[in-house]
Amino acid sequence: MTGQPGRTGQRTGQRAVQRTGRGAGQASAGELLELVRSRRAVTRGALQQATGLSRATVGQRLDRLFRAGWLREGAGGPVDSPLGGRPSITLEFDDEHAVVLAADLDTRHARAAVLSLSGEILAEHSGTLAVEDGPDAVLGELGRWFAELLEKAGQGADSVCGVGLAVPGPVDTETGRVVQPPIMPGWDGYGIRGRLSRALTEHTGAAAVPVLVDNDANLMAYGEQRTGYPDCSAFVLVKVSTGIGAGVVVDGSVFRGTDGGAGDIGHIRVPEGAQALCRCGSYGCLAAIASGGAVARRLAEAGVPAASGSDVRDLLASGHPEAVGLAREAGRRVGDVLATVVTLLNPGVLMIAGDLAGTPFLTGVRELLYQRALPRSTAHLDVVTSRLGERAGLVGAGAMVVEHLYAPERVEERLRALGV
Repeated sequence: MTGQPGRTGQRTGQRAVQRTGRGAGQASAGELLELVRSRRAVTRGALQQATGLSRATVGQRLDRLFRAGWLREGAGGPVDSPLGGRPSITLEFDDEHAVVLAADLDTRHARAAVLSLSGEILAEHSGTLAVEDGPDAVLGELGRWFAELLEKAGQGADSVCGVGLAVPGPVDTETGRVVQPPIMPGWDGYGIRGRLSRALTEHTGAAAVPVLVDNDANLMAYGEQRTGYPDCSAFVLVKVSTGIGAGVVVDGSVFRGTDGGAGDIGHIRVPEGAQALCRCGSYGCLAAIASGGAVARRLAEAGVPAASGSDVRDLLASGHPEAVGLAREAGRRVGDVLATVVTLLNPGVLMIAGDLAGTPFLTGVRELLYQRALPRSTAHLDVVTSRLGERAGLVGAGAMVVEHLYAPERVEERLRALGV
């Protein structure tokens, strides 16, 4: 509702203040910004109605946000009174006052970008970057990429407010460190945040900014859900590339489990793989028999040149018959596991992404999923492929940074640091 306060605005305002333990009439500047960013209250009157704050207090708190450069006035809203009068001035989050840097690492390739605060990609680069070269070299090279991208986007180093990084391994999001990653040798427990921050400073002269790290499937799921399925309360994305991982978004937030290990379905044991050695060191993992890496190994054994999931993707694009057959078989094996996932989580959307996310693999997934899962679990399920494609991780990483920096409690910290 734009410009017309009511019960919906009151409820959303009450939820905002409840999150920080404040009562009605005590909403902070950060909570006002959240209401504006979410478009739940975009006029001064609507903010008063939603929060119970007086007109003067709303004005004072909005003034801090204007001085920080985070808010701007938009066009006039509708006139509520039948007697006419001046339209209410709407408020908008100013998504041009800063930019976010984001990168998405795969095992052999990486993609990096400069994004606006609304998620628009302003400059982008992709290239070869092997995680097996180790974190010091890889993160140093990302720093160089970021410097070139900022120049390409016409942005100064002082415009960067944060960096988001997607990695192909489990992450402790509290520390930003990967935890026993099967396909990232040398990265276990490494201080990614500090190294990437230093690399950015070395190549751009930028002051230290927050660096956030999360698993690539988590961030792909977050990006896809926010941009394509914002009303889906339970969303699952499965990335099938060199490995297999899943991201789960519940009620708009990534579900990470106790210590970041949620969604690691590639290491579920399956009977068909009892003799297959996984890169994690165990036998029988789903990834050992159904990932892009596993399909590539079988193709290589048959004399077809393939070494990774990206090689399989290229073969599938050309319609290579053996690659098509193996991708469908892999899809059936993954679909068998996903029947349990769908029964447990009851998602509205199951998205298949990654190198194998094409018709053969999706067909295999559907065959076993609908055969094994309860009809009740799939009655309202959409099984789809990625909308954002290779940009999903970037979009999710950028959104993660923005949501972190503009969360109500962090807004207050940052405003105090700015002296406003």
